[in-house]
Amino acid sequence: MKAPAVGPVEAALLAQLAPAVVAKVHWLPDGGALRVLEAGAGPTVVLLHGRGGAASQWFTYLTVLARGHRVLAVDLPGFGMSSAPDGPLATAEDAAAFFTAPVESLLARLAPGPVMVVGHSLGGLVALELALRGRVPVERLALVDAMGLGPEMAPKARLFFHAGPERLARSLGPWAWARMMPPPRTPLGERLGALAYELLSRPDSRAEAARAFNLLAPLAGPVFHRAGRLGSVTAPALLVWGERDDTLPVSTAEQAARRLPLARLLRLDAGHSPHQEHPERVLPELKAFLAASSAP
Repeated sequence: MKAPAVGPVEAALLAQLAPAVVAKVHWLPDGGALRVLEAGAGPTVVLLHGRGGAASQWFTYLTVLARGHRVLAVDLPGFGMSSAPDGPLATAEDAAAFFTAPVESLLARLAPGPVMVVGHSLGGLVALELALRGRVPVERLALVDAMGLGPEMAPKARLFFHAGPERLARSLGPWAWARMMPPPRTPLGERLGALAYELLSRPDSRAEAARAFNLLAPLAGPVFHRAGRLGSVTAPALLVWGERDDTLPVSTAEQAARRLPLARLLRLDAGHSPHQEHPERVLPELKAFLAASSAP
C-alpha cells in the first residue's frame, strides 16, 4: 500500500525540529513499516500517541526529553506514516496485537536493552501491553489517560469513535471541527489542533486501524482492558490523568493506581489530553520520573 503523504502542517513542524529530530521509516520482517521520529542519545524513551494521531504530536516533548535520552516517537500501526499489519482482526485480542506486535518487533531491533515507555490513550494501552508481554524490557511506564486499565469508556466517546473521526473531520471542515473538538486556547494548542485535524482529514486515511480500535472499544459492554493483570507489572508507573476526561473516567486511574505495585497518580484540571493542555505541568513531572533511579 502506498504510504500516505506528509501534510503541510506536519511538514512545517518536522522542518522546525530538524536536524535534532530525524524521521526514519523502519521496515519490519513481515514487510510492514513504522515511521519513527528519533532524537538524542542515552537511555531510550519511547513515545506512543493516541488514536488517529502520529508521533509528531509529541513535538513539544521531543527535543526536551532528548537532552539526556534517546527518544523514539513511533507512528502506531495504521496511523501516521506507518502501515497496517496483516493478520486476523476478529477479536479484541487480535486488535491489541495489531497495534502492539509491530511496535514490539521494531523495539527488539532498535532498542533491545531496557526502555522507558510513555503512552497516551491508545498508545497507553500499547505501552501497557509491551510491559505485560515481557518481550521488550520495560523499566518505566508513564500512562497518560490510557486505555487498557479498566472496562469503562463514556458512551458519547464510543459513539464518536464508531461514527469515524476521520469521516467526520473531512465532512465538517476545519472550522466546524474546531468548534466540535476545540483545542487548548493557546498558540501551542492552535498548532496541536491544526496538526490533529490534518492527520484525521487527509484523504489517504486507512480503515484497518479504525476497525481494530473499534474492536477494543465496542459500542456496548466493557472496553478491552488488563485490570486483572496490573498487579504483575513490575515497572514503576506514573499515571497522568485529566480530571475532566470525558472519554476515560479518572476513577479508572484511581483504581489502576491501587492495583499497580509501584504507581503514582498525577491528576490535572484537564480533559483527555493533559500532556497537550498543560505541558508546563506534565513535562517536569515526566522528566523527573524518567530520570529517577528508584520507584516512585
